[in-house]
Amino acid sequence: MREGTFQWMKSVNRMLILNKIRTDGPISRAQIAKDTKLTPPTVSSNVKTLIEEGIVEESELGASQGGRKPTMLLIRHTAFYIIGVDIGPENIDCVIADLKGNIYTRVSSRFELPLTNESFLNQLIMCIHEVINKTTVRKEDLIGIGVAMHGVVDVEMGVSLVAPNLGLSNIAIKSTLVDEFELEVKVENDARVMALGEAWFGQHEKNDSMLAVNIGRGVGAGILVDGKLFHGSENIAGEIGHMMIDIHGKTCECGNRGCLQTFATGAAIANRANEKMSDRTKHLPFTAEKVYELACLGDEDCTQILAETGEFIGIGLTNLIHTLNPSKIVIGGGVMKSEQFILPSILTTIKKAGLTPSAKNTTVEVTRLGEDATILGAIALILVTIFDPL
Repeated sequence: MREGTFQWMKSVNRMLILNKIRTDGPISRAQIAKDTKLTPPTVSSNVKTLIEEGIVEESELGASQGGRKPTMLLIRHTAFYIIGVDIGPENIDCVIADLKGNIYTRVSSRFELPLTNESFLNQLIMCIHEVINKTTVRKEDLIGIGVAMHGVVDVEMGVSLVAPNLGLSNIAIKSTLVDEFELEVKVENDARVMALGEAWFGQHEKNDSMLAVNIGRGVGAGILVDGKLFHGSENIAGEIGHMMIDIHGKTCECGNRGCLQTFATGAAIANRANEKMSDRTKHLPFTAEKVYELACLGDEDCTQILAETGEFIGIGLTNLIHTLNPSKIVIGGGVMKSEQFILPSILTTIKKAGLTPSAKNTTVEVTRLGEDATILGAIALILVTIFDPL
């Protein structure tokens, strides 16, 4: 990384200008000054330096407003690169992407169990070194590492407080990576990271109030309020998997009964299938993947199990709609590979249970970013610190 570049870019005026070019480019200097309320000399001097640093470039001439045609400005997306890390229950995935989220290099490392904090961090470091060594991107053009981590994360300190799927706690991710790579490091809960990925790369119309829900081994949500991630007072906002929807339901791993997680995850789907179809010994034990495969072949029992899953998810989402009133909900995660069976049931449940016509018709869709939604959000963790002045 170029010495001091990252901190240099974080001046408020430069971030205002960069974000304006990012969102509205190609754009003229005069239009930037008008929209940001910065003086034309301030815009011109900052743009000059941004061009010299290589992060902004001049494009074609714009339409004349009565005088000389203005030169238009664009972000040069290959000026810098970011390392994105998605830490799942079994793997670490690392990518290197440019400022537009285009992924150039990717590696994956499967965890070697059993894990300790030390062995986890060692494997994380090795995976990042591997993706750096594999890429043709110059090391001095890397400006940061964004990390998506499941469980409860202390965002300020960059510490994984509780990582239930790995059985670890109090993992000093940020300080370890800063010491090793001397780059800016941001660590965030994976569901919130997914929400950020959707906001930056999901091609949604501007949504200041949006939810991104990740349903796989667990259930989590990222909450965007006024365009910003909402964390809550103790960084547990979005742990919707432990929203109780049936007080007489099965005991969850958290100790409570009837949490959404006991109905909606891949394991929950498999459990219901094994209970309901215990006589079908040829397929035992069922997995969520097998249920989906059989549903695609027309199996009525499996189709019904997936539809029931959609109903449970719909109940949980209706509670969130009534609590947060988002303009849109985006759903991702492994369970939503069964979208054709689950999503219609989700929508029907919300339409039936919503309090008002607008609540009933809340936009709910499956992510278009696929399995990269979270790792692109990890890239966006660093982009926010460059482009967002607020």
